[in-house]
Amino acid sequence: MDKLDNKLVLSELENRFRGSFVVLGEPHGLLTVSVEEDIITDFLVFVKDHPKLRFNYLTDITAVHYPTEEKDFCVVYHVHNMLHNVRLRIKVFIAGPMPTIPSATSLWNGANWMERETYDFFGIVFEGHPDLRRILNMDELDVFPMRKEYPLEDPNRVDKKDFYFGR
Repeated sequence: MDKLDNKLVLSELENRFRGSFVVLGEPHGLLTVSVEEDIITDFLVFVKDHPKLRFNYLTDITAVHYPTEEKDFCVVYHVHNMLHNVRLRIKVFIAGPMPTIPSATSLWNGANWMERETYDFFGIVFEGHPDLRRILNMDELDVFPMRKEYPLEDPNRVDKKDFYFGR
């Protein structure tokens, strides 16, 4: 079997998903691709179960909020082939006040808590999740704290005024 590297990963992805994904780069050797939400489940199944790729360890699921973009949320999956120590980052850009994407819990049991955390902080709904509810924040909280919808600091705070610091 060939040693797994980013070139081989790209070759296998091209063979199966030609034109359905975009290579975003390789920062620090970490191959990063973007796929559309309608094929994310097929994409994850492929990279997990393909005999050459075998990215069978889900390291993380998280999200990023880009409030000025048309698709203002990005769900990010980090998967790892532990045999060859190769990682792959998969990004899915989605939009909406309650953005929705299919759950990965049918592929990895560990996705359960990762998706709950992402829902809790970003409000991203993972369709098909067996128990999607808040995991760290209070149930009564009606906002999602990691969204960039509010100023970083309260403009009315007096402890940040220059005159307190002799300026």
